[in-house]
Amino acid sequence: MSDETGTQDTAGSTAPRPEPLRFFGTTWVNHDNGYTPRRIGVAVGSLAAAGASCLVLRFAYDGVQLADTGAFVTALIVVMFAVCSALAFRHTWDSFAKRPDPDRQASLRGLLAIGFVGSLLAYFFRSLTEAPGEKLHREEYEAALKQHEKRMSRRTGNPQRKKRRRS
Repeated sequence: MSDETGTQDTAGSTAPRPEPLRFFGTTWVNHDNGYTPRRIGVAVGSLAAAGASCLVLRFAYDGVQLADTGAFVTALIVVMFAVCSALAFRHTWDSFAKRPDPDRQASLRGLLAIGFVGSLLAYFFRSLTEAPGEKLHREEYEAALKQHEKRMSRRTGNPQRKKRRRS
């Protein structure tokens, strides 16, 4: 049989390997090799990046104020960043539970770029409980392991030679 890392079986086939996560590799499988410090680092890093991003957005807001474009344009920009951040947060949060559709992901690329603060905050909040995407990857990996075990368990002997019970 094989272990969880995907080493070879005695039969020569390989078990499924866990898919690496960004910043975590495959440490999420057994929570080893610095998993906890990495999770703390990801949480601190994403929160720091979100804070720095808000500072950059503040400078952009000051630039719009200096340009004297009017209250309507200023309000429109603030609402745009708030709505895009909320949508990016929701999309990123949902992508931790199920794989996003690639076509939809491509169509939302601009919105996600504008709402980057929301994505960073979603990453921060998820990293407080687990590696972002760990639950989804664990479910897929365990299903693949079960399927592999089922494939690898074979019948012994010839089924035609099986003795039949007579009642």
